[in-house]
Amino acid sequence: MINVQDFSRKLVANVERVIVGKSAVVQLAVVGLLSRGHLLIEDVPGVGKTMLARSLARSLGSTFGRIQFTPDMLPSDVTGVSIYNQASREFEYQPGPIMSQIVLADEINRATPKTQSALLEAMEERQVTVDGVSHPLPEPFMILATQNPIEYEGTYSLPEAQLDRFLMRINLGYPALQDEIEVLDRQQFHHPVEDLVPVVSAEELLEAQEAIKQIYVAPAVKEYIVRLVQKTRQHNDVFLGASPRGSLTLYRTAQARAAMEGRDYALPDDVKFIAPFVLAHRMIISPSARLRNVQAQQIVATMLEQVPVPEPELEKLGA
Repeated sequence: MINVQDFSRKLVANVERVIVGKSAVVQLAVVGLLSRGHLLIEDVPGVGKTMLARSLARSLGSTFGRIQFTPDMLPSDVTGVSIYNQASREFEYQPGPIMSQIVLADEINRATPKTQSALLEAMEERQVTVDGVSHPLPEPFMILATQNPIEYEGTYSLPEAQLDRFLMRINLGYPALQDEIEVLDRQQFHHPVEDLVPVVSAEELLEAQEAIKQIYVAPAVKEYIVRLVQKTRQHNDVFLGASPRGSLTLYRTAQARAAMEGRDYALPDDVKFIAPFVLAHRMIISPSARLRNVQAQQIVATMLEQVPVPEPELEKLGA
């Protein structure tokens, strides 16, 4: 069986040749890969969102597709179209950019809701349907969508159904002083992403995705996950809490992080580390709380303090 810890270390180290000083973010991206999920990267322009997606694709040796969302884009620009072939007298499917293993959905909130919805089937069912015919997406498959949280002119908010399909929402943030100097040094002659070579294969990733399912999660940790998710539905400042998909996501990502740490069992610390990135975007803040400028991240932090953490001994039973 594949060693997930070694696999993750090689992948993280290779991506960090391009993404400087953001080890935690790169590790979260790898957690997303191992969990077969999609990432929403919300940050200002120029901090490396696109480079993160390209670096992951190059490190895996997988196919890479980029979709630059604009208000005039049509769903067929994402999924592909059927074109009539006069020679064969049949319609032939011409794949869109979604037919790639790593897909960058750049500035996803600039597309209309109709075009955004073209991603829903792909994200959940891993297929696209064109003219009544379903076409399976390649494996592994991951969407990294980006959006600018500052600029709202000419944008469309992502619907709750689509937000819920993103495994995690993360942000890169500005680099520290020394890290930014290192970025200048690395790009003096050419971009380091051009030097990246595959260090793991897509086949190894599929093996790793199966391997993390074997990570033991104690009943006490499962209950802790569900209590956290249920707390989002009971909080006074939350209009709509996380769905059972939030529980499943916390469960799988905790397994992935445990495997990356070299353990064959998950701890409450894995859940606590992942929870802010998994739960915050799944909550709709109530109007009164928005007036008080209450943020979803603050609510998650409060919940993590309030929900009792299981005793450490309980997690290791049966591991």
